[in-house]
Amino acid sequence: MRPSVPPDCYSCVINQARSAARFAELNEEQTSRVITIARAELEKSKTAPIIVQHIVRRVADAVIQELGESPDFDIYAEVKEKSNTLSLSYVEKFQKMIDASDSPFDTGMQIAAAGNIIDFGAKDHDSINLNKELQSLDKTPFDRYDIEAFKNGLNGASTLLYICDNSGEIVFDMLFIKEIQREYPSLQIVAAVREKPIINDATLEDAREVGLDRLVTTISSGSVYPGTILPETSEEFQELFASADVMLAKGQGNFETLLPWSNKRLFFLLRIKCEYMAALSGVKQDNLVLMQGFKDD
Repeated sequence: MRPSVPPDCYSCVINQARSAARFAELNEEQTSRVITIARAELEKSKTAPIIVQHIVRRVADAVIQELGESPDFDIYAEVKEKSNTLSLSYVEKFQKMIDASDSPFDTGMQIAAAGNIIDFGAKDHDSINLNKELQSLDKTPFDRYDIEAFKNGLNGASTLLYICDNSGEIVFDMLFIKEIQREYPSLQIVAAVREKPIINDATLEDAREVGLDRLVTTISSGSVYPGTILPETSEEFQELFASADVMLAKGQGNFETLLPWSNKRLFFLLRIKCEYMAALSGVKQDNLVLMQGFKDD
């Protein structure tokens, strides 16, 4: 049986486990136990249907257990709040940029996609200079841009399911959602976030903090993973996924987990952060992609 976790991802899983332990200020012995769990899960994935997102959840739970906290404890709560606050401080600047653009819709999408850099799963939180990244969001290029297919899908659509990714990033999703609302005023938009804290992914608490829930209907997808494993989401989300006229999934975790359920209604919007993702998407590392899912037969 082929491994469920690509070999290219092994080192990233271990690094993410080590980063989570360090961020939670675990001691050396505790950190060693967390790393051991990550290695054991990677080994099991060679013969069992385990994917990266399952292991990241298992590691997070192990860190929380070492801390003696409740299962819903948010390891990254403080840095998530800072990401949201910092991103909100850039709203006026980027809104002016969108308003002055020859194509506000495209500029809004670019800013939302480039905001996907706020990802502590793909990058160590210590390695991200958020101020520097946010100042250059509008300069990150698209390497694939299925914009015509996306707009064709929205034309005449009644519902859009917008599947969010990270805290901080959701602020820039809001700017883009406003442009979607402006261009498609009759479109009903539902935003979905994670059920419980995992890395720096956005939850309903984050959505309320930045005002996403006041802009559009916002729900939990039921996912406890850094991604959306469809069979392990809520019944409400699965019904929306099946019925929405158009879906837009943000970020690498959603891309990896929803790829098996791709169809022409589903679009992926993200920043490519590693060589494996570059190979999977056919897009150069550090560039942006708007990709339509596989066309229905």
